[in-house]
Amino acid sequence: MLKFDGNQTGRLVSTLLSLTFSMSLAAAERPNIVFIFSDDHAVSAVSAYGDSLVETPNIDRIAAGGIRFDRAYVGNAICGPSRATLLTGLHSHANGFYSNEWSGPFDGEQQTLSSLLQGAGYQTAVIGKWHLYSDPVGFDHWDVIDNVFEQGTYYNPVFRSPNGVEETTGYVADLVTDKTIAWLGQAKQMDSPFFLLYYHKTPHRDWLPGPEELRDWDEEEQLKEPDSLFRNLDDLTQARSEARMRIKDYMTDNDVKLRMGKDLTPEQGALWQNAFAEGNLQYEKADLTGQDDLRWKYQRYVKTYAASVKSMDRQIGRLLDYLEANGLMENTIVLYSSDQGFFLGENGWFDKRWMDEVSSQVPLLMEWQGHIKPGSTSDALVQNIDFAPTLLAAAGVAPKTPMHGVSLLPLFEDNPKPWDRDLYYHFYENPGFHGVARHCGVRTDRYKLVYYYQNDEWELFDLVTDPEDQVNLYGKQGYAAITKDLQKRLQALRAQYQVPEIDPEVPWYHGPVIRAVEKLMLWL
Repeated sequence: MLKFDGNQTGRLVSTLLSLTFSMSLAAAERPNIVFIFSDDHAVSAVSAYGDSLVETPNIDRIAAGGIRFDRAYVGNAICGPSRATLLTGLHSHANGFYSNEWSGPFDGEQQTLSSLLQGAGYQTAVIGKWHLYSDPVGFDHWDVIDNVFEQGTYYNPVFRSPNGVEETTGYVADLVTDKTIAWLGQAKQMDSPFFLLYYHKTPHRDWLPGPEELRDWDEEEQLKEPDSLFRNLDDLTQARSEARMRIKDYMTDNDVKLRMGKDLTPEQGALWQNAFAEGNLQYEKADLTGQDDLRWKYQRYVKTYAASVKSMDRQIGRLLDYLEANGLMENTIVLYSSDQGFFLGENGWFDKRWMDEVSSQVPLLMEWQGHIKPGSTSDALVQNIDFAPTLLAAAGVAPKTPMHGVSLLPLFEDNPKPWDRDLYYHFYENPGFHGVARHCGVRTDRYKLVYYYQNDEWELFDLVTDPEDQVNLYGKQGYAAITKDLQKRLQALRAQYQVPEIDPEVPWYHGPVIRAVEKLMLWL
């Protein structure tokens, strides 16, 4: 008799239910797909999730019209690897893109969501931030942000397409939306359905708001500080104490807008000066130190982050308005998510990379009229490996080779079946910016076990009593059995996904170069 563990059983049931669901769609018109993808957007900065840093009324429209996933996560909280997983439905070790800094370029010839949909007759397009150091494959149309690191600039970015390089004037979120709507105007006239990746750079570092938000800038507004803003992390692990992520030590003048953004037009520069110059002068006169200085930097950071989110949300509203005005919402799946979460002052940090909830959790909202009940929610544990299988199942397209993820379609039913699943996480980018140690881990319904294998250190968190990963229970009395069970679960996931025991090699010079660049950024 065949035996299955909990994860395997869940995968089998999900697959069978998805096939049934897909077969019911066979006679129906295949849906269009619009995937709205942002960069570094924390769940705490999406008002659809409740107590939010900023109001996001247009992103919230997707939640109101469909489903909000309350426990969606990524398997490697860094930009390029997350995008590779979205396209492949595979963890980093299987798709080959481990790191922003030394993996590339992404192998677009492997099985991808875009190639499968293109082969099934879909019109395919990607517009915006790509960040995979390769030309997109499987897309009929592509127009992506271009520079040496493929991050682009907030103002006057350069785009790359099959037609060459294009220099533009304007704000990046506005320009990406302009290009997207222009392509949709052509796509809607075709007989075939379309698949669109609408990729925002916002709110990635250095989170510069758009023109409208700069005009409305409020320097005096004070945002709530996280409880752990002044947290001393030395009582957790060496991995945490050595990370270079503290706002007070590692934020640059560009980050907190003490220096004007580069290559702005005179009009853009005037908006920047109006928004920040007076506050900068007051800061220099105050000569703040210690906690007062951290408080100032935190406020400047989160206020510019929130304002850049507003800039993006406004453009997402433009896109949704276009879809509605042109009758495209009736048979279009609209998703909103981000490549990872972000620290917004928790632990006194910024950035991502960690398995912590605020770093690895992402917003996931999905609207599909007639198939998803408006205003519904799900607390199922889902991951970005599930994006591709879900969209393929909705389109009635079967992958040629297995993916790590499972379709989420069964969760849209009125009475979804039980969802029993563990999640695997693995961060590889060390040496790298911010000095985050390599680690892997397992997240269950209640617990999280993290192994920093470079340091041979462990962390155990009870996410019911400690949802912000603040109290390390590893080695504490009463947790031996739980730890042993979680270690077995971690090994089972590594076996299930065939994770190699040895990580890929990193060029010998990479670490010294990264540290030199970090020091230069702080000095400039």
